[in-house]
Amino acid sequence: MHHDPNPFDESDADDGPYFPSLLLQNGGGGGKQQYGFRPTEPVGFGGGGRGDAVVDVPLDNMGDSKGKARELSSWESDLKRREADIKRREEALKNAGVPLEEKNWPPFFPIIHHDIANEIPANVQKLQYLAFASWLGIVLCLSWNFIAVIVCWIKEGDSKLFFLATIYALLGIPLSYLIWYRPLYRAMRTNSAFSFGWFFLCYLIHIGFCIIAAIAPPIVFHGKSLT
Repeated sequence: MHHDPNPFDESDADDGPYFPSLLLQNGGGGGKQQYGFRPTEPVGFGGGGRGDAVVDVPLDNMGDSKGKARELSSWESDLKRREADIKRREEALKNAGVPLEEKNWPPFFPIIHHDIANEIPANVQKLQYLAFASWLGIVLCLSWNFIAVIVCWIKEGDSKLFFLATIYALLGIPLSYLIWYRPLYRAMRTNSAFSFGWFFLCYLIHIGFCIIAAIAPPIVFHGKSLT
């Protein structure tokens, strides 16, 4: 029997952008008909199918983190290498008999090397202790001056005095140690004539400064530069 084609059959028609097509497939032998739905665009619902949405993960951040990790590892290895090199040099100097000065004072926060009992001859240790007490007196005086000038600044509102006291404390304490106390310590230990001469010169200058500070003549800053 001749069957005319169904004019309404859309199996051979082109799929439009919005209309899905029904596909009629003849099964072999059983005469069963299977209907399939073919969408025009893939639809995915997170089930892992072909039409699932793809999420792009930028790999730039991963590359940056790996580069930073490599840089940190390189920096750490370089630091360990330098530390080992310093220890090797210290061991070489110690084996060669060169004295190494380790920071041991003050005991709670060592910042300088100071060992009168073991490094200074016994006949001049008393003089060295007196010099050390003199330097500690300078430290206490400049610290007290800083506190007293702050009180004056709060009462009178003169910021000039505060800045002067800050300069005296920040410069006077380390400079007095480096300029005259450390040369005296080195002169006592090595009996160096040059160190002795340098100490006497700088110590006389410092004594003159202390005298002017004690008198506080009304010449500079109206007698208020130091308490």
